[in-house]
Amino acid sequence: MSTDNAMKISADHLRRDAFLYVRQSSLRQVFENTESTKRQYALRDRAVALGWPIERVHVIDNDLGLSGAQSQDRDGFQRLVSEVAMGHAGIVLGLEVSRLARNNADWHRLLELAAMSRTLIMDEDGVYDAASFNDRMLLGLKGTMSEAELHILKSRLQGGILNKARRGELELPLPIGFVYTPDTRVVLDPDRQIQDTVRMLFDTFREAGSACAVVRRLRSEKILFPRRIRRGLGKGDVLWSEIDHSRLLQILHNPRYAGAFAYGRTRTVYNAKLKSVQQKMPRSDWQVLIPQAHEGYISWDEFERNQSSLEQNAVGFSPGLRGRMPRQGSGLLQGRVLCGRCGARMRVHYEQFEDKLRPYYVCNEAVVRHAGKTCQWARGPAIDEAVSALLLEAMAPTAIEVALAVQQEISQRVEQAASLRDKQLQRARYEAELARRRYLKVDSDNRLVADALEADWNGKLRDLDALQREHERQNETDQSLLDGAAQERIRALAADFPSVWSNERTSVVERKRMLGLLIEDVTLLVDEQINMHIRWRGGRTQSLAVARPRPMAVIRKTPEAVVALINELLETDNDQQIASRLNALGHRNWRGEPFTLKKVMLVRRAYGLKTRFERLRESGMLTGEEVARQLGVSTTTVHQLGRDGVLKRHRYATNHRYLYEPPGNVRLAKGVGGRYGSRQPRLIDAQPTQQGAS
Repeated sequence: MSTDNAMKISADHLRRDAFLYVRQSSLRQVFENTESTKRQYALRDRAVALGWPIERVHVIDNDLGLSGAQSQDRDGFQRLVSEVAMGHAGIVLGLEVSRLARNNADWHRLLELAAMSRTLIMDEDGVYDAASFNDRMLLGLKGTMSEAELHILKSRLQGGILNKARRGELELPLPIGFVYTPDTRVVLDPDRQIQDTVRMLFDTFREAGSACAVVRRLRSEKILFPRRIRRGLGKGDVLWSEIDHSRLLQILHNPRYAGAFAYGRTRTVYNAKLKSVQQKMPRSDWQVLIPQAHEGYISWDEFERNQSSLEQNAVGFSPGLRGRMPRQGSGLLQGRVLCGRCGARMRVHYEQFEDKLRPYYVCNEAVVRHAGKTCQWARGPAIDEAVSALLLEAMAPTAIEVALAVQQEISQRVEQAASLRDKQLQRARYEAELARRRYLKVDSDNRLVADALEADWNGKLRDLDALQREHERQNETDQSLLDGAAQERIRALAADFPSVWSNERTSVVERKRMLGLLIEDVTLLVDEQINMHIRWRGGRTQSLAVARPRPMAVIRKTPEAVVALINELLETDNDQQIASRLNALGHRNWRGEPFTLKKVMLVRRAYGLKTRFERLRESGMLTGEEVARQLGVSTTTVHQLGRDGVLKRHRYATNHRYLYEPPGNVRLAKGVGGRYGSRQPRLIDAQPTQQGAS
């Protein structure tokens, strides 16, 4: 130990503990560069030689295999900083500055705490006092050189990688469907099943134009997609499973499938928590892009079209995004309607109406962007019907050609799917046969291995049987699409394109897709009528107008002729009789339903019509109680006289309620019954009262 080093160590330093920090940058260095690890652990002997007992020399080695570029996630370094800050450390030992930190911010923070707590720092060159200006300057220079060394190493590595990438010779992990040859050339995977499956994926997207539609179709047809294991057990093996949406997007966005070599598509950045994350870069920021670098599954032009389609399919509200990918919903012009007032894209809003969702085209750009009011809106059915009629008129001459193209597309699709299912079946048979041979080769006395191989064989046989049944069922379904009856139906429907358009088997999404092939967008201007300006594909424009739908209050309003008829019938009939008369004359309410007692009552009350009771009372009719008081009898007797026809009555309600005509100056002669004859009660003129005797 040199004299200078001994002079820096005081009794206060020896009273505290010594901390040895051990770190290697990667696990590979830990296992391969063992000599460096031994040199770091040997510093314990240096600490003992400086005067610290062996039991007070603490080794912090839980950061082995971690990079020193930052202190985050380095629990050992954070523990060391805590011990220094609390004054528990008399000296900190490290093989060199780069072992403690490769980042000047972390290094100078440790120096600041060591100076405040009078903690020494030691490496292979000597002992340093952080509180001393000369020692601290020297340590600062060493930290700067350590960080610069890391930068130089990275620059050299990145420069070599980038230089090789610019030549297109950098070996990057290949997506499924490609392999490297022994001379590092990129070629298509020799497995024909993998090639055909990848090609089918791009063919399906070319037809459907939507990633979600591709996933639904592949899953409905039971098409499995390959995946290659990149690391760990089974590295290089191919697994077959159902594809999901995220994996499909990765494939569609990968320029490798267009035969292009690309480098720098992602970049490592740090988030708010200082964690490194991969950020996707726009194509303009890619470091290397070499088209036609090797054979691909699609052309570069098709790759560009796919990127454009995926960008248009992205869900979001933006005035610049037109013609969105068709989705479920009855609004035929979804994503293609422009506001004639502000030019923004109008959205589709649905409301429940008569057990159905009725579409409305609404411009709420001002509502969303500026907390304003709705610009304009219009009901969708009338607009959709007008555009449909215009579309049918334009499509009628080419209906037969469309039908033949559809038939040919279905045939190709069925043949392609059947071919892929045959390859899956062949692979399953091969795996079952391989499992059988493995079982037959094992020693029968070795039951531990034999039982496992037998179970694997049985599992492969069960998978083969299930796949065989599914294959037969799917083939029967596909053949039903290609039989003579199906072809005749296609030709018959093509002869009358309106039937194809309105057929219940034609989904809303298919109608929107057909419309999008012909119409670019439709501009609406809602005034006293709805003015539509249609821009066809190719630039041709056309204008038409449709009547603006009447307000619901007007639609529900009862026609004046019906109200006048009800008012007239109330002179002679009650509400129930009026309902029967209106139905017999063919009148219906606004829903097209027949009139009932309640509906007639609602109309009468809504328009303030006098009831049948009020009209009879105004004409002088009397109630049963009033007639009973006049005749001096009970109300029951009055009702009986009405039923017998003695009193004239008029019904004003359905539940046998009547009003009676005034009987006049009469009196009731009671009826007489007997063996030889009887007489019913009757009304007779009242006799004048006698005034005394003569």
